[in-house]
Amino acid sequence: MTTQRVESFSDGVFAIAATLLVLNFRMPEHLKDLGSFLLGLWPVFTAYGTSFLLIGLIWANHHSMFLHVRRVNRTMLFLNVLLLANVAFLPFPTATAKG
Repeated sequence: MTTQRVESFSDGVFAIAATLLVLNFRMPEHLKDLGSFLLGLWPVFTAYGTSFLLIGLIWANHHSMFLHVRRVNRTMLFLNVLLLANVAFLPFPTATAKG
């Protein structure tokens, strides 16, 4: 099998994982001071930035690796799925950051 379908599927997982990170941001029902509210969210912003950069780094390395891979077999597919499972899990620990 060529790598095109693997790369496309992987790009989709990376994009969805990065998008899910933003779901941790919630506006309060009654907002009195936007500045202090945003300042209090620094742990959430830090977790978001760290996780987004980590996903981006893994994506860039994944992309670079596939520049050298011409064909994939079942073992490579399985290993790729294990990598993507870790990437897809990243929004969960990121959501544990509380502001």
